[in-house]
Amino acid sequence: MLLYLVKRIASLFIVLLAMSFIVFCLQSIIPADPARALAGPTAPVETLEKVRQQLGLNDPMPVQYGRFLYRLTQGDLGTSVRTRQPVSDDVRKYLPASAELGAFAMLLGVGLAAVLAVLQNSLRRSGAIRLTLLAAGSTPIFLSALLLVYFFWFKLGWLPGAGRLSIRRFVGPTGFNFIDGFLVGRPEIALDALAHLILPGIALALPIAVAVGRSLNGSLHDVMKQTYIRTGRGKGLSETAVVLRHGLRNAASAPLSMIGLQVGLLFGNLLIVERVFSWPGLGLYMVQAFASSDLSAVLGVSMVFGAFYILVNMVVEVSQSLADPRIGL
Repeated sequence: MLLYLVKRIASLFIVLLAMSFIVFCLQSIIPADPARALAGPTAPVETLEKVRQQLGLNDPMPVQYGRFLYRLTQGDLGTSVRTRQPVSDDVRKYLPASAELGAFAMLLGVGLAAVLAVLQNSLRRSGAIRLTLLAAGSTPIFLSALLLVYFFWFKLGWLPGAGRLSIRRFVGPTGFNFIDGFLVGRPEIALDALAHLILPGIALALPIAVAVGRSLNGSLHDVMKQTYIRTGRGKGLSETAVVLRHGLRNAASAPLSMIGLQVGLLFGNLLIVERVFSWPGLGLYMVQAFASSDLSAVLGVSMVFGAFYILVNMVVEVSQSLADPRIGL
């Protein structure tokens, strides 16, 4: 285990270094000028040149990249052109919102995937379930998000379709409003936070449920044909007990790999869903950074997402080894 952790941590730094180089080089391709965005569209040429000199944009690219790496080792992700604040401060401010939404969507998606896979393997006629999965998997996430907003918020008014809370200026100890509501002894805040989580959470969870559910269904279909499954049935165990005790764990390897892939897609989908639902997280922050040519913010958030994705895949590999001892680290 110790050797595995050392290798994974080393690979984490190598991947982050490669990712930082690729993203940094994209600045020379993107037709955007951070100095113009900072100085303003009507700033004179002299002011624009001073800003470029202050930002170091006139230096050669290797010098700029070396300066960026040095700041990165100090925990400095640069200064946002749009907010005029350090990007690291902005990340700490908006990360809890995205983490709360992402965790809720992942739990909901994995739960739906398990239910759908078990139903498909238990029911003799599951054509309706397959058709539903096909329709949900074929719908673009921006369209499903807009449909959820239109029907459940605009037309029916059942659930809120924008923001994190109906109560403004609430700051909890953890930044997770659902948990903070209980910690401060105000369950109405927790319920309000849960209501705001449902629609964007469903929009993010649908692709996860379809992908993981299909993977789990295929693995479970093969596992249920094994001899130890017939032995369990011969002992008089119910079908539910056979599936839960012997089927799901042995079929977990492929779905866990799919979950790791879905985390990467989740980061991209956050940009769309947070924009549609006006969710004040890193996804909306990054969309606004793109619109403002805020390359420091884009690069900083990309590094954060990349590091988190590698850590999640490390957890997935450990979970696969625990679920199936035949899989070594």
